[in-house]
Amino acid sequence: MNVTTPASVRVERRAATIVMACLGVFVAYLPVTTVAVSLPALQAALNASTAQLSWVQDAFVLPMAAFILTAGVFGDVHGRKKVFRAGLLFSAAGAVTALCARSIEVVWAGQALAGVGAAALLPTTLALISHAVPDHRERGKFIGVWATCLMAALAVGPPIAGVVVQHFSWRWIYLPSVPVALLAVAAARWLPDSRAPHGRRLDWPGQLTATLAVTALVYGVIEGGASSFTDVKVMVALFTAVVAGAAFVLAERRSDSPMLDLSLFRSPAFTATTLVAMTSFLALIGFFFVLSLYFGMVQRLDTMQAAWRLLTVTGAALLVGGPAGRLMHRISARVMITGGLLLVAAAQFALTGLAADTSFGSAAWRLALLGLGMGFVMTPMTATAVASVPYHLAGMAAAGNNAFRQVGGALGPAVLGALLTSRALDALPGHLTDAGVTGAAQDRIVTTAQTDGLGAVAGLDLGAATGRTMGALGDSFLDGMRLCLITAGSLTLLAALVAVVLLRAPRQQRTLRATGHPTAEKVSAARGA
Repeated sequence: MNVTTPASVRVERRAATIVMACLGVFVAYLPVTTVAVSLPALQAALNASTAQLSWVQDAFVLPMAAFILTAGVFGDVHGRKKVFRAGLLFSAAGAVTALCARSIEVVWAGQALAGVGAAALLPTTLALISHAVPDHRERGKFIGVWATCLMAALAVGPPIAGVVVQHFSWRWIYLPSVPVALLAVAAARWLPDSRAPHGRRLDWPGQLTATLAVTALVYGVIEGGASSFTDVKVMVALFTAVVAGAAFVLAERRSDSPMLDLSLFRSPAFTATTLVAMTSFLALIGFFFVLSLYFGMVQRLDTMQAAWRLLTVTGAALLVGGPAGRLMHRISARVMITGGLLLVAAAQFALTGLAADTSFGSAAWRLALLGLGMGFVMTPMTATAVASVPYHLAGMAAAGNNAFRQVGGALGPAVLGALLTSRALDALPGHLTDAGVTGAAQDRIVTTAQTDGLGAVAGLDLGAATGRTMGALGDSFLDGMRLCLITAGSLTLLAALVAVVLLRAPRQQRTLRATGHPTAEKVSAARGA
């Protein structure tokens, strides 16, 4: 005998699911800008080079990118509630580890644990929403709320870090994640569990090859930028990435339970949103990395001053994130995503005009423009990826979109950090000569920058040449930053072109009907939702 769940109970369960999903994505993304704005303080405390700082960001993003698909499968097989709780515990453990760090390597370890937690939380929270709200039209609103919470985590990170670093040690930036994560673990007892409607199992060949490909690629880019791309270890890493990537494709094609069903890419909308997610996050996370160093090394701002400037970006994105979800029923995803990316590109090109003495007011409108653009991209990008595939593949589509987004996020600091370091080091001797710093002093400065990073130059005792040296160092950094911004803007324009060309997919109902799978509305009706 079938017992229909009372409507009030269904509403309560759905509300609990949405709240917990939003709390989970908040915990997952809180470390991103909190750590980004604290990089100068961390560099000074631990004597870290630019390449080591890149690994601080990538130690978090790499595990997220490498394990996010596997975490989605774990949730499908063993229950999303268990994976959700595990993600929160990993996030708390990572924060505690970094909180106790006395070396850059321990910070990497803490970041990596938090990244594993984020890998578990991102696909699980979206899958929980997809299960609780099967109607794709209504689901778009809740994905908008989910994206708003993601943006809220990015927005509150800088001021939290600013207050902490100004009054305490940098390590305490990790403390807020711990009580929030543990509170969410306790509250998850009211979270209804769910599994995939079709049987799945872990795809170990896919997991291993994907992890190897992503790790080798990011390692090769970071080390190539720090030393040389002709270095044997860098060439081996990049070759390994290519081979492992090809092996991943073969493994997924042959698997009867793939981690990422490659047939998803037959949907132009899914392909477009995946490419947009990867490209835009490469530009965005890389931008945060470079901009944080600019505030610290060139403008000599303290962490709180830098925090307010980054809040201009994340705050603007937060303001439009929620409304963007509601606008999806009136404005096509193609228009919203393309328009948002064009705003981002315009802001990135406008930021190339930043100088060492640029005021907050002069930079604010450019930063706000970038945030507005990202706010209009985030929600429709995620909602379109989920809605563009058959209903039973929605969870995998969400995990795949997030995985490629995090691959872009991992490559951001690696690619832009490599460009920044390479261009700045090339320009440094010329700027030193122009400043009148030559001979043995110039050789010492250049050698220190090449060996220990640009930030290490500030620790040298240069006597009367200190002011001129720091001016030359700032000019060199600005040369590198402009190259990074031009690269990021060009990639964003490429993403906008992809959106224009590929975001022409039919509505979800027609896609589902053509593939012979039940529509979300029919599934909803069958569940009595």
